[in-house]
Amino acid sequence: MQKTLNYYNANAKTFTQNTMNVDFKSTQERFLKRIPRASNILDFGCGSGRDTKYFLSQGHNVTATDGSEELCKFASEYAGIPVKHMLFQDLDEKDTYDAIWACSSILHLPYQDLKPVLKKMAQALKENGIVYTSFKYGIFEGERNGRYFTDMTENKFETILKEVQEFYIEEQWVTFDVRPEHAEEKWLNLILRKI
Repeated sequence: MQKTLNYYNANAKTFTQNTMNVDFKSTQERFLKRIPRASNILDFGCGSGRDTKYFLSQGHNVTATDGSEELCKFASEYAGIPVKHMLFQDLDEKDTYDAIWACSSILHLPYQDLKPVLKKMAQALKENGIVYTSFKYGIFEGERNGRYFTDMTENKFETILKEVQEFYIEEQWVTFDVRPEHAEEKWLNLILRKI
């Protein structure tokens, strides 16, 4: 995990510039239509702050976190709210959020660490709360270009939910990357509902 954080700290400016203007509206709207107005949203691994800024503009209350101190600085500036420096494993809240947005974030956890973090996410959600999360599509796990990735398929995620029984899959879909230079990459998108 430390190597991944080092990568983001070293490349925070470039990463922010490359992701802040990516058009992610169709996925953002798919998420927002499932939650009440003025919901409490946790942007869990907020990166550039792109989605935090959008959710704030739609009248939601957003708590944004990231494990990279440098990304926290850029995201705070871009989104206009303080971004909390925090690792995924340090989430320790109960019944706080209507929804958690974990876009391309928890995919940096090793497979065995995903389960306890998903359980913490369930605990942080209110009753019937939802999670949006996304993973690169496939079965690879390991380092890729200086960062750690756990890729995911439908079957692989089903296996996780056999142990993390706090959630069921409300919707899953596969998309191609919205960034032109990564257009051939596939992603598994999931909306999970707390049981």
